[in-house]
Amino acid sequence: MAETAVSLAGKHALPKILEAIKMVRDLPKEVRDITDELESFQDFINDADKVAEAEQDDGRHHRIKERVMRLREAAFCMEDVIDEYNISCEDKQPGDPRCAALLCEAVDFIKTQILRLQSAYKIQDVKSLVHAERDGFQTHIPLEPRLTSSRGNQDVTWQKLRMDPLFIEEDDVVGLDGPRDTLKNWLTKGREKRTVISVVGIPGVGKTTLAKQVYDQVRNNFECHALITVSQSYSAEGLLRRLLDELCKLKKEDPPKDVSNMENNVVLFDDVWNGKFWDHIESAVIDNKNGSRILITTRDEKVAGYCKKSSFVEVLKLEEPLTEEESLKLFSKAFQYSSDGDCPEELKDISLEIVRKCKGLPLAIVAIGGLLSQKDESAPEWGEFSRDLSLHLERNFELNSITKILGLSYDDLPINLRSCLLYFGTYPEDYEIKSDRLIRQWIAEGFVKHETEKTLEEVGQQYLSGLVRRSLVQVSSFRIDGKVKRCRVHDLIHDMILGKVKDTGFCQYIEEREQSVSSKIVRRLTIAIDDFSGSIGSSPIRSILICTGENEEVSEHLVNKIPTNCMLLKVLDFEGSGLRYIPENLGNLCHLKYLSFRYTRRTSVSKMPGEIPKLTKLHHLLFYAMCSIQWKDIGGMTSLQEIPRVFIDDDGVVIREVAKLKQLRELTVEDFMGKHEKTLCSLINEKPLLEKLLIETADVSEVIDLYITSPMSTLRKLVLFGKLTRLPNWISQFPNLVQLHLYNSRLTNDVLKSLNKMPRLLFLDLSSNAYEGETLHFQCGGFQKLKQLYLGSLDQLK
Repeated sequence: MAETAVSLAGKHALPKILEAIKMVRDLPKEVRDITDELESFQDFINDADKVAEAEQDDGRHHRIKERVMRLREAAFCMEDVIDEYNISCEDKQPGDPRCAALLCEAVDFIKTQILRLQSAYKIQDVKSLVHAERDGFQTHIPLEPRLTSSRGNQDVTWQKLRMDPLFIEEDDVVGLDGPRDTLKNWLTKGREKRTVISVVGIPGVGKTTLAKQVYDQVRNNFECHALITVSQSYSAEGLLRRLLDELCKLKKEDPPKDVSNMENNVVLFDDVWNGKFWDHIESAVIDNKNGSRILITTRDEKVAGYCKKSSFVEVLKLEEPLTEEESLKLFSKAFQYSSDGDCPEELKDISLEIVRKCKGLPLAIVAIGGLLSQKDESAPEWGEFSRDLSLHLERNFELNSITKILGLSYDDLPINLRSCLLYFGTYPEDYEIKSDRLIRQWIAEGFVKHETEKTLEEVGQQYLSGLVRRSLVQVSSFRIDGKVKRCRVHDLIHDMILGKVKDTGFCQYIEEREQSVSSKIVRRLTIAIDDFSGSIGSSPIRSILICTGENEEVSEHLVNKIPTNCMLLKVLDFEGSGLRYIPENLGNLCHLKYLSFRYTRRTSVSKMPGEIPKLTKLHHLLFYAMCSIQWKDIGGMTSLQEIPRVFIDDDGVVIREVAKLKQLRELTVEDFMGKHEKTLCSLINEKPLLEKLLIETADVSEVIDLYITSPMSTLRKLVLFGKLTRLPNWISQFPNLVQLHLYNSRLTNDVLKSLNKMPRLLFLDLSSNAYEGETLHFQCGGFQKLKQLYLGSLDQLK
């Protein structure tokens, strides 16, 4: 009887066992399917969000938003099961006979299969949840079919990017001729006494555009000049340090204790919010009766009045809106990159109708123009947009209306660009972000999708170009090759972004000591306070940015709970913060792709922990140059693209480990000696993706004598610190080299003849006795692409 019962139990259990085996076997395919489904589901969520934003009835609007949040939570569950699978199951494939060779490996194999089975069941549950939420939403709130624009993916060269108001060309400025002449006159003529000049107006009216344009025209009339963005939140110490650094930069001098001994100067303080600013800055800009000028842009006229107690003040109010003619001229600039370079004739009447609704405000006109420049040039489509615009704007055109216009530009973005724009919400207001840093974080987050024959970095640059082209992101500075170096978003766009992320879980900005993560689904966290004591909770956070400033010490308690509470992190960025403690258990963050300890040099962080090699998915490992690292086993981190500077050791451990990193884009080698020649040549020749290479010798007697055989087709920047017996002929063979820096080379033969035919060389720097001859001969027709030449400390050159 007992035998029969066991037999029956086994008979009933067999189908379940077979089902489990099949689920484990099919798991990789299920993960691929749910990953694909996630993208389409995110499109569905964004369409649903548009329906919610367009709903005029408050009660119905609230109910739709609640349903959209449920959709978003379901999408987050999809992301979680995908990440959990990748973390726990991807390293070992089922059926690997080596896993069962020994008892301990057999146990490990069984554990892996159990984890896979758990992932399979979770995926089934999540798919059911997603389908239920999608069907439920469509039943109650049907969505219109998706529309696509044939111009949504048009490309644009970097030289055609729409610029930040801080870098706008004079021909692009519309309607400011009178104020420009007045401002220029105040800056260059009149009294010797220090004068404070304030440009006052509402956001988006063109204060910064006007001030920066005039500043650029007159700055060379002054001994020193500086441009400082102040913003709503700033530290007095940081502001003064930046001021001194900027004033001394051009002279290449160390900053003095104050600027009272300097000649006349002009300083532009952009975006000042309150009068206390003047209390902080006045002592640093002492009135020496030498014709100095302080130029301020502000939205608050009281700021100008606050300066009157100690200085002569001029106030220029930007109150007059653009005329219809000026508005159309500015609007038409959005089409300068289209095939005809102008707004089509059949759309002129609709264009006038649209710009009238912007009430002559430049920011609103530029935003709408950037949006429409991406749409088909179709009268019916533009007419529909104009009608929709009327519904979105209130009768009184106020800041709320401008925000709605900017929101329309956001709604028109492709799904991938939306996440990229929202990422600016993780940074403080008016923060200038290095484009490399931003794009790398986008890639780590998975926002950037693969495109044929392009690197992810190139695709990310296209995304940034798309946001700039739509006037949603402003360019603060360009690199020598015309690509974006630094960027930011306008205050109002930053406000619009914060409004978008507030209830979506995309990110949360913490700036109060006891503030805690507000939602169980928050994906990104920015901590802007040094003594944060709130709770991170159990939210599946993907990105943490610490931006306390280097003079504010980040609490050890916060640092150490990150690896425990946030094991799904992809981005961990301490750049510029007051970090004094490397997180314990850093190896827990096995999903991390971007880790930065850069510019924490005022702190005591000097050594990376031995757990670093556990971060096998890491793409970028960034920290202060003098920080040391244990190189043993670094070679197992095969995804690394950027690493700390390499100090060559005699036993060859460092070189052997670095040689394994085939994905490296940047390499800096310190303490090079002649005996390392063959090893380093071999290392460099095996780096097919290298973009930047810097080599520095251990002392001035060492010679850099390398023979590079690799075509180095991706190399864009080469820096050599050290003696050269001759200029290596392989340098001139690099087809895409943009920058070349030679220091202490002590060359005696004229180097220009070998370099003048390089097809893409834009920047050449010969410094610190790089050349010891008396003459340099620039041949006619050479250096066709060169933009900047720097010759410094060449003692023999006559």
